[in-house]
Amino acid sequence: MIKINENYLKLQASYLFSTIAKRVAAFQSQHPEKSIIRLGIGDVTRALPPACITAFHAAVDEMGQEPSFRGYGPEQGYDFLRKKIAENDYQTRGADIQADEIFVSDGAKCDTGNIQELFSTDVRIALPDPVYPVYLDTNVMAGRTGEFAEGRYDGITYLDCTRENDFIPDLPAQPVDLIYLCFPNNPTGAVITREALKKWVDYAKQTKAVILFDAAYEAFIQDDALPRSIYEIHGAKDVAIEFRSFSKTAGFTGTRCAFTVVPKTLTAWDENMNPHFLHALWNRRHTTKFNGVSYPVQRAAEAVYTDGGKAQVKNLINGYMKNAALIRSEMTALGYECTGGENSPYIWIDGRRDSWEFFDLLLTKAGVVCTPGVGFGKCGQGFIRISAFNSYANVEQAMGRIKTALKGE
Repeated sequence: MIKINENYLKLQASYLFSTIAKRVAAFQSQHPEKSIIRLGIGDVTRALPPACITAFHAAVDEMGQEPSFRGYGPEQGYDFLRKKIAENDYQTRGADIQADEIFVSDGAKCDTGNIQELFSTDVRIALPDPVYPVYLDTNVMAGRTGEFAEGRYDGITYLDCTRENDFIPDLPAQPVDLIYLCFPNNPTGAVITREALKKWVDYAKQTKAVILFDAAYEAFIQDDALPRSIYEIHGAKDVAIEFRSFSKTAGFTGTRCAFTVVPKTLTAWDENMNPHFLHALWNRRHTTKFNGVSYPVQRAAEAVYTDGGKAQVKNLINGYMKNAALIRSEMTALGYECTGGENSPYIWIDGRRDSWEFFDLLLTKAGVVCTPGVGFGKCGQGFIRISAFNSYANVEQAMGRIKTALKGE
């Protein structure tokens, strides 16, 4: 008799954004005359940069000619892209990351979920709360948690992120082995200083822990004093894996290209305390379970680093940040406390009521989709997240609707 992995039965009924989609679809079926403005899921709306499109077309043309046709590429990514990433995203900022430490993939979501396969099922996990659901759910699937009760899983060390600590988690009070951090943060939009990030690096070095650092939103940082990579912190190469994506940076959500950095000096231990390099283990996993990102997509991603590509990406980022500034300004004017929107495309808003109640109010009264904060964790209760990913005209309209809906409250 075939049996299932019963850890899947511990998962909540559905993935957060699937639940939102079902609620919105139900409302639309009941009210087909109402237009909906979506500021919930973090999906970009503006077209790919022209430099990327030109490179994409050229690469497709290459695939149409036998002399330039390419079959299977290197699973780790083509050297032309890996070198550009290393030079532009790391070495120019003083981070000693080499091209062969970069693994190109089809998404940071996939990599942040898959990376946990490298670690023992009994490692002690530390997760911020609120948190991007993939970090938690993939560890539930792997059997690293107990049962779900009162909004949390047994066996997880939750790092509370609240207004009192500016949504920057404190170091864990109990020993942990694997630490998830995300800055600029999804969902709260909070950012971390060099000094605060150094505390985490120092903690990981002292305790032989590993930090999984999600920097998918680093391109939205406007303050040059803030770190864009954990590898800008001395010693981080010995304790951290970093995830990045072209999805939000250059609009690749539908094109799919990202990368993970696994330094060659990063080690973990077996039960006999023998050290092993995680770079070699991830390379083994990557080459076994992944066939690589397509050649045309990698050429399109490479174009991000051309002069034209850099300018066009900056224009995309500025457009979304203009949206974020408007959302933050309008919600603050309505009397709501906000985090994010200054170095992040997300605005985290204290709704002063149940998260799903506020979600339903904005959907039914304003026709605006947000994300209920409690969907990201127990500490998200009472908050909502509004995304800046839409056109400025739609964001203006959405904020006008929200002001009307909340008038008099």
